[in-house]
Amino acid sequence: MPRDAFLLRLDPKVLSALRRWADDDMRSVNAQVEFLLRRVLQEHGRWKPLDGEPVAQPPRRGRPPKE
Repeated sequence: MPRDAFLLRLDPKVLSALRRWADDDMRSVNAQVEFLLRRVLQEHGRWKPLDGEPVAQPPRRGRPPKE
């Protein structure tokens, strides 16, 4: 499926934080934005992945289980 391109204007501080996060996750800024948007869309029931498409898991909340 072809991808659409569009201009996204961000506050410089937001872009800087996004770049650092993308670097930490070894992603491009573009891939990080798409990853985050998909995750938020899934969390809010706005995204239904197609067959065979990976589903981003939301972070677990609360205390980690005792071992």
